Amino acid sequence: MGAQLRVYKRRIKSVTATKKITKAMEMIAASRVVKAQRKVAASTPYATELTRAVTAVGTGSNTQHPLTTEAETATRAAVLLLTSDRGLAGAFNSNAIKAAEQLTARLEAEGKEVDSYIVGRRGVAHYNFRERKIAKQWSGFTDQPEYADAKTVAGPLIEAIEKDTAEGGVDELHIVYTEFVSMMTQTAIDSRLLPLSLEEVAEESAKKDEILPLYDFEPSAEDVLDALLPRYVESRIYNALLQSAASKHAATRRAMKSATDNAGDLINNLSRLANAARQAEITQEISEIVGGASALADATAGSDK
Repeated sequence: MGAQLRVYKRRIKSVTATKKITKAMEMIAASRVVKAQRKVAASTPYATELTRAVTAVGTGSNTQHPLTTEAETATRAAVLLLTSDRGLAGAFNSNAIKAAEQLTARLEAEGKEVDSYIVGRRGVAHYNFRERKIAKQWSGFTDQPEYADAKTVAGPLIEAIEKDTAEGGVDELHIVYTEFVSMMTQTAIDSRLLPLSLEEVAEESAKKDEILPLYDFEPSAEDVLDALLPRYVESRIYNALLQSAASKHAATRRAMKSATDNAGDLINNLSRLANAARQAEITQEISEIVGGASALADATAGSDK
């Protein structure tokens, strides 16, 4: 019985140490998600207004540009998947990877060849384990992305969209990331960055009773679109990186809180088992003492006779 009690005490000590770690990780994630939320709130208006500007230029001109013009027969597409470098975030990475796989399957069903671009070690490890080809990969900045990181990611994608498909270019650019809705809700979504759907943007503006601004193009609409193309892609990717980072921290906080609560419940259960084992041990010792005393008394009484 004493050996069982020692086992319970060792397990309680181990779970208590784990609980301290998960509690610390929960507090770290909680502090980081607040900072990430602020960055998302600061970057979203810029990305939104830049999209509206591109839409206004596209609708106000007849220029054929890869930013706003769809190919007659799209044969190749690029999919950018945003994951994290680290785990311990519940279903955060698996949901994003699942959404990317569903998008890839849909594009391939349409007869398009898909090039995969991945941000984050978790996504890279998933694709490498399944021996899937990766066109380009990045890692090391998913927790706290900067605008320079978005420019680094956007560079190869812009080159691919500007190339002809016969030379290895793509007709479409899609992005899969986790949208930060609230501290409790993060949703993996896919969105087409290029070519920009002017009708969808116009419909969204109409729903919000917004009127697209009118612009005069200097020197020409094509030059304006050429200048806006990298900024549009960079801003959208940067906003997606920030959304993904905020979602990851929120998911980590929720997962670590659940782990901390489970550790507390396990400690309580183990403590009850340890108390029961100790009581059983004490009861056994008392029984042995009483039995020994009774036997000694019987032996003494027999000798007296």
